Amino acid sequence: MIRRRTILAAIAAIAIALAPAATAQAPGQLQVTLLGTGNPRPNLERFGPAILVEAGGQRLLVDAGRGATQRLFEIGQRASLIGVDAVLLTHLHSDHTVGLPDLWLTGWLFGRARPLPLIGPAGTAAMAQHLGQAYAWDIASRSKDERLPPDGVRFEARDIAPGLAWERDGLRVTAFTVDHGDVAAPALGYRIDFGGRSVVLSGDMRYDERLVAAARGADVVVLEVMSPEVEARRGQVDPAAMASVLRRHVSPDQAGTLFTKITPRLAVYSHIVPSPTTAEDLIGPTRKTYAGPLAVGYDLMTIVIGETVDVHPRKTMSDK
Repeated sequence: MIRRRTILAAIAAIAIALAPAATAQAPGQLQVTLLGTGNPRPNLERFGPAILVEAGGQRLLVDAGRGATQRLFEIGQRASLIGVDAVLLTHLHSDHTVGLPDLWLTGWLFGRARPLPLIGPAGTAAMAQHLGQAYAWDIASRSKDERLPPDGVRFEARDIAPGLAWERDGLRVTAFTVDHGDVAAPALGYRIDFGGRSVVLSGDMRYDERLVAAARGADVVVLEVMSPEVEARRGQVDPAAMASVLRRHVSPDQAGTLFTKITPRLAVYSHIVPSPTTAEDLIGPTRKTYAGPLAVGYDLMTIVIGETVDVHPRKTMSDK
């Protein structure tokens, strides 16, 4: 029901094409799938933050929140689990990384034979090293008993600064700094360009006009959002704690201001906080400051960026 309301509200709010639920990519297209659009609160409708970007035969996963492995398995089973070319982290909060051990180890169990590139802000390489230590018994046991490929359980992890993060066969990823609060630094956003098409993924941030500069000319901007009105209605969070959280995230009217300055072909919300937030809760406040194309993301929403920007639900293996 939540997913249906989200789709209907998004359709009513914007004039974008809802394409058939196909997954084939035409040459030059950039395809973005929101694997998880939720937040730290467990929710079966919205899994943790994770976005799959596909272009030029490559598959990049940006963040690996709760359920990323399940969503990848839904859309492609074994091939999806072993087919991720790299994981890019926006920052190291647990809701963006808790699915990483699952993706890493389950991909190995399903046959990944090459190291998994892991790219992110300072602390990423150390996290990968400690994950190897935490799962040392499992790795040793399965390596011996199941004769799994040793390279498949290795990370190729590196910490990056703002700038070029990935470039291969025309697919280029540029990292930029975002403001997620002083304690949560460093935090990154990513701009991904391919074949003259582009998508910008904000990661977690409060209002920060560096996003405007990074997203100049982008086709699609995917921005996190937090609704103060829904949090206030819930009344389940201490006001001081809520104020602290709000200082680290973007409200819908602030997001609208950013979108207005960027003027993307499509603006998209993901990593939606709090969990009861509906499309209706977000669209109204956003429209105070932004009149352009807008979609409220849901799990497995796919955005195909080509001559047009088309939005459809991603086919799962159960659909095929």
